[in-house]
Amino acid sequence: MPPALKALLAQLAGLAVAFGVGRSGVLPAGIWPLVAVQALAAAGAATLLKSARWWRWIHLGFTPLVAGALLLGIAPGWYLAAFVVFALIYWSSFRTQVPLFLSNPQVAEAVAGLLPRELPPRVIDLGSGTGSLLRPLARLRPDCRCEGVESAPAPYLLSRLLARRQPNIALARGDFWKIDWSDYDLVYAFLSPVPMPAVWRKACAELRPGAVLVSNSFPVEDVEPERIVTLDDRRGTRLYCYLPAGPKPLAKKGIGNR
Repeated sequence: MPPALKALLAQLAGLAVAFGVGRSGVLPAGIWPLVAVQALAAAGAATLLKSARWWRWIHLGFTPLVAGALLLGIAPGWYLAAFVVFALIYWSSFRTQVPLFLSNPQVAEAVAGLLPRELPPRVIDLGSGTGSLLRPLARLRPDCRCEGVESAPAPYLLSRLLARRQPNIALARGDFWKIDWSDYDLVYAFLSPVPMPAVWRKACAELRPGAVLVSNSFPVEDVEPERIVTLDDRRGTRLYCYLPAGPKPLAKKGIGNR
Protein backbone atom coordinates (compact mmCIF):
# COMPACT_ATOMS: atom_id res chain seq x y z
CA MET A 1 0.00 0.00 0.00
CA PRO A 2 1.42 3.44 -0.88
CA PRO A 3 2.59 5.42 2.18
CA ALA A 4 0.28 8.34 1.36
CA LEU A 5 -2.74 6.01 1.32
CA LYS A 6 -1.69 4.52 4.65
CA ALA A 7 -1.45 8.03 6.09
CA LEU A 8 -4.92 8.91 4.83
CA LEU A 9 -6.43 5.72 6.26
CA ALA A 10 -4.72 6.31 9.61
CA GLN A 11 -6.12 9.84 9.84
CA LEU A 12 -9.60 8.64 8.92
CA ALA A 13 -9.38 5.90 11.54
CA GLY A 14 -8.32 8.49 14.11
CA LEU A 15 -11.29 10.70 13.20
CA ALA A 16 -13.67 7.75 13.48
CA VAL A 17 -12.36 6.82 16.93
CA ALA A 18 -12.49 10.44 18.10
CA PHE A 19 -16.05 10.79 16.82
CA GLY A 20 -17.15 7.62 18.64
CA VAL A 21 -15.43 8.55 21.90
CA GLY A 22 -16.77 12.09 21.70
CA ARG A 23 -20.33 10.85 21.25
CA SER A 24 -19.97 8.54 24.25
CA GLY A 25 -19.57 11.47 26.62
CA VAL A 26 -16.57 10.02 28.50
CA LEU A 27 -14.21 12.87 27.57
CA PRO A 28 -13.86 16.12 29.49
CA ALA A 29 -15.28 19.24 27.88
CA GLY A 30 -13.16 21.12 25.36
CA ILE A 31 -11.47 20.45 22.05
CA TRP A 32 -8.07 19.27 23.25
CA PRO A 33 -9.15 15.91 24.78
CA LEU A 34 -10.82 15.11 21.46
CA VAL A 35 -7.71 16.16 19.54
CA ALA A 36 -5.54 13.97 21.76
CA VAL A 37 -7.76 10.92 21.16
CA GLN A 38 -7.65 11.48 17.39
CA ALA A 39 -3.86 11.84 17.36
CA LEU A 40 -3.28 8.73 19.47
CA ALA A 41 -5.76 6.69 17.43
CA ALA A 42 -4.18 7.81 14.13
CA ALA A 43 -0.72 6.88 15.38
CA GLY A 44 -2.04 3.50 16.53
CA ALA A 45 -3.66 2.90 13.15
CA ALA A 46 -0.39 3.79 11.42
CA THR A 47 1.36 1.19 13.58
CA LEU A 48 -1.20 -1.46 12.61
CA LEU A 49 -0.74 -0.52 8.94
CA LYS A 50 3.05 -0.99 9.38
CA SER A 51 3.89 2.56 8.37
CA ALA A 52 7.46 3.75 8.88
CA ARG A 53 8.15 4.85 12.45
CA TRP A 54 8.49 8.52 11.57
CA TRP A 55 4.93 8.50 10.19
CA ARG A 56 3.67 7.81 13.74
CA TRP A 57 5.24 11.02 14.98
CA ILE A 58 3.63 12.90 12.12
CA HIS A 59 0.21 11.50 13.07
CA LEU A 60 0.76 12.42 16.71
CA GLY A 61 1.50 16.02 15.81
CA PHE A 62 -0.74 16.61 12.79
CA THR A 63 -4.15 17.23 14.36
CA PRO A 64 -2.81 19.16 17.38
CA LEU A 65 -0.91 21.48 15.04
CA VAL A 66 -3.97 21.97 12.83
CA ALA A 67 -6.16 22.73 15.86
CA GLY A 68 -3.60 25.14 17.26
CA ALA A 69 -3.27 26.95 13.94
CA LEU A 70 -7.05 27.30 13.66
CA LEU A 71 -7.27 28.76 17.15
CA LEU A 72 -4.56 31.29 16.27
CA GLY A 73 -6.63 32.55 13.34
CA ILE A 74 -3.77 32.55 10.81
CA ALA A 75 -4.76 33.94 7.40
CA PRO A 76 -5.25 31.22 4.72
CA GLY A 77 -2.62 32.78 2.44
CA TRP A 78 0.13 31.77 4.84
CA TYR A 79 -0.90 28.13 4.57
CA LEU A 80 -0.73 28.33 0.79
CA ALA A 81 2.69 29.98 0.93
CA ALA A 82 4.01 27.32 3.32
CA PHE A 83 2.64 24.56 1.08
CA VAL A 84 4.31 26.01 -2.00
CA VAL A 85 7.66 26.38 -0.21
CA PHE A 86 7.62 22.84 1.14
CA ALA A 87 6.49 21.46 -2.23
CA LEU A 88 9.37 23.16 -4.02
CA ILE A 89 11.86 21.78 -1.48
CA TYR A 90 10.57 18.25 -0.92
CA TRP A 91 8.57 17.73 -4.14
CA SER A 92 7.83 13.97 -4.35
CA SER A 93 9.15 12.94 -0.92
CA PHE A 94 5.67 11.75 0.08
CA ARG A 95 5.89 9.16 -2.72
CA THR A 96 9.58 8.23 -2.69
CA GLN A 97 9.97 8.48 1.13
CA VAL A 98 13.31 10.19 0.54
CA PRO A 99 13.71 13.47 2.45
CA LEU A 100 16.31 16.13 1.71
CA PHE A 101 19.63 15.08 3.27
CA LEU A 102 22.77 17.20 2.92
CA SER A 103 26.25 15.63 2.84
CA ASN A 104 29.04 17.30 4.79
CA PRO A 105 32.63 18.07 3.60
CA GLN A 106 34.02 15.06 5.49
CA VAL A 107 31.85 12.81 3.34
CA ALA A 108 33.21 14.43 0.18
CA GLU A 109 36.78 13.81 1.37
CA ALA A 110 36.01 10.15 2.06
CA VAL A 111 34.33 9.70 -1.34
CA ALA A 112 37.30 11.35 -3.06
CA GLY A 113 39.55 8.77 -1.41
CA LEU A 114 37.46 5.94 -2.87
CA LEU A 115 37.84 7.11 -6.47
CA PRO A 116 40.38 5.48 -8.80
CA ARG A 117 43.57 7.41 -9.54
CA GLU A 118 44.68 5.88 -12.82
CA LEU A 119 41.94 7.44 -14.99
CA PRO A 120 39.63 10.47 -14.65
CA PRO A 121 36.65 9.03 -12.75
CA ARG A 122 32.97 9.70 -13.25
CA VAL A 123 30.58 10.04 -10.30
CA ILE A 124 26.82 10.39 -10.01
CA ASP A 125 24.97 11.59 -6.92
CA LEU A 126 21.45 10.16 -6.75
CA GLY A 127 19.25 12.94 -5.45
CA SER A 128 22.01 15.54 -5.37
CA GLY A 129 20.00 18.15 -3.42
CA THR A 130 21.87 21.44 -3.21
CA GLY A 131 25.11 19.88 -4.48
CA SER A 132 26.63 19.66 -1.00
CA LEU A 133 28.61 16.55 -1.98
CA LEU A 134 29.52 17.44 -5.56
CA ARG A 135 30.97 20.91 -5.00
CA PRO A 136 33.70 19.91 -2.51
CA LEU A 137 34.29 16.65 -4.40
CA ALA A 138 34.84 18.57 -7.64
CA ARG A 139 37.42 20.77 -5.90
CA LEU A 140 39.22 17.80 -4.35
CA ARG A 141 39.29 15.89 -7.64
CA PRO A 142 39.32 18.40 -10.52
CA ASP A 143 39.90 15.48 -12.92
CA CYS A 144 36.56 13.94 -11.85
CA ARG A 145 33.34 14.33 -13.82
CA CYS A 146 30.80 15.00 -11.04
CA GLU A 147 27.14 14.57 -12.03
CA GLY A 148 23.99 14.98 -9.98
CA VAL A 149 20.29 14.31 -10.49
CA GLU A 150 17.65 16.04 -8.37
CA SER A 151 13.87 16.08 -8.79
CA ALA A 152 12.89 18.89 -6.39
CA PRO A 153 12.92 22.31 -8.10
CA ALA A 154 14.28 24.48 -5.26
CA PRO A 155 17.35 22.39 -4.33
CA TYR A 156 18.10 21.84 -8.02
CA LEU A 157 18.04 25.57 -8.85
CA LEU A 158 20.17 26.36 -5.81
CA SER A 159 22.70 23.68 -6.77
CA ARG A 160 22.96 25.13 -10.29
CA LEU A 161 23.58 28.59 -8.85
CA LEU A 162 26.23 27.46 -6.36
CA ALA A 163 28.09 25.27 -8.88
CA ARG A 164 28.03 27.68 -11.82
CA ARG A 165 31.83 28.25 -11.71
CA GLN A 166 32.82 24.60 -11.45
CA PRO A 167 33.09 23.23 -15.00
CA ASN A 168 33.52 19.58 -13.92
CA ILE A 169 30.03 19.51 -12.36
CA ALA A 170 26.96 18.61 -14.44
CA LEU A 171 23.51 18.82 -12.88
CA ALA A 172 20.15 17.68 -14.18
CA ARG A 173 16.61 17.78 -12.88
CA GLY A 174 14.86 14.48 -13.28
CA ASP A 175 14.47 10.90 -12.13
CA PHE A 176 17.68 8.98 -11.44
CA TRP A 177 15.85 5.68 -11.95
CA LYS A 178 15.58 6.51 -15.66
CA ILE A 179 19.33 7.07 -16.08
CA ASP A 180 21.76 4.35 -17.16
CA TRP A 181 24.39 3.91 -14.46
CA SER A 182 26.78 1.79 -16.53
CA ASP A 183 29.19 4.66 -17.34
CA TYR A 184 29.93 5.62 -13.73
CA ASP A 185 32.86 4.60 -11.56
CA LEU A 186 31.03 5.53 -8.34
CA VAL A 187 27.34 5.89 -7.57
CA TYR A 188 26.59 7.83 -4.38
CA ALA A 189 23.26 7.59 -2.54
CA PHE A 190 22.11 9.44 0.57
CA LEU A 191 18.44 8.46 0.43
CA SER A 192 16.57 6.42 3.07
CA PRO A 193 16.13 2.71 3.86
CA VAL A 194 13.03 2.50 1.64
CA PRO A 195 14.58 2.71 -1.88
CA MET A 196 17.82 0.86 -1.09
CA PRO A 197 16.64 -2.59 -2.29
CA ALA A 198 15.69 -1.08 -5.66
CA VAL A 199 18.99 0.85 -5.79
CA TRP A 200 20.86 -2.41 -5.21
CA ARG A 201 18.96 -4.22 -7.96
CA LYS A 202 19.62 -1.45 -10.48
CA ALA A 203 23.29 -1.27 -9.47
CA CYS A 204 23.69 -5.02 -9.91
CA ALA A 205 22.06 -4.87 -13.34
CA GLU A 206 23.94 -1.86 -14.72
CA LEU A 207 27.24 -1.15 -12.96
CA ARG A 208 30.39 -2.51 -14.54
CA PRO A 209 32.99 -4.55 -12.59
CA GLY A 210 34.97 -2.37 -10.22
CA ALA A 211 32.31 0.36 -9.99
CA VAL A 212 31.42 1.28 -6.41
CA LEU A 213 28.02 1.92 -4.87
CA VAL A 214 28.36 4.14 -1.79
CA SER A 215 25.36 4.55 0.51
CA ASN A 216 25.54 7.20 3.19
CA SER A 217 24.05 5.93 6.50
CA PHE A 218 21.63 3.39 4.99
CA PRO A 219 22.98 -0.12 4.24
CA VAL A 220 21.44 -2.51 1.75
CA GLU A 221 19.51 -5.02 3.81
CA ASP A 222 20.93 -8.57 3.82
CA VAL A 223 23.93 -7.56 1.66
CA GLU A 224 27.42 -7.49 3.17
CA PRO A 225 29.33 -4.34 2.16
CA GLU A 226 32.84 -4.65 0.82
CA ARG A 227 33.89 -1.88 3.16
CA ILE A 228 32.43 0.44 5.79
CA VAL A 229 34.03 3.87 6.19
CA THR A 230 33.27 5.48 9.55
CA LEU A 231 33.85 9.24 9.61
CA ASP A 232 35.00 11.35 12.52
CA ASP A 233 32.18 13.86 12.18
CA ARG A 234 29.46 14.94 14.58
CA ARG A 235 27.05 12.15 13.71
CA GLY A 236 29.65 9.41 13.16
CA THR A 237 28.59 8.98 9.56
CA ARG A 238 29.02 5.56 8.00
CA LEU A 239 29.56 5.03 4.29
CA TYR A 240 28.59 1.55 3.12
CA CYS A 241 30.65 0.61 0.05
CA TYR A 242 29.53 -2.16 -2.31
CA LEU A 243 30.86 -3.73 -5.51
CA PRO A 244 27.60 -4.90 -7.13
CA ALA A 245 29.32 -6.32 -10.23
CA GLY A 246 32.39 -7.58 -8.40
CA PRO A 247 35.96 -6.25 -8.45
CA LYS A 248 37.57 -4.98 -11.61
CA PRO A 249 39.34 -7.83 -13.42
CA LEU A 250 43.12 -7.63 -13.64
CA ALA A 251 44.55 -6.74 -17.04
CA LYS A 252 45.88 -9.76 -18.87
CA LYS A 253 49.59 -9.72 -19.58
CA GLY A 254 50.51 -9.98 -23.21
CA ILE A 255 53.36 -9.02 -25.49
CA GLY A 256 54.85 -5.78 -24.24
CA ASN A 257 53.10 -6.01 -20.86
CA ARG A 258 55.34 -6.59 -17.87
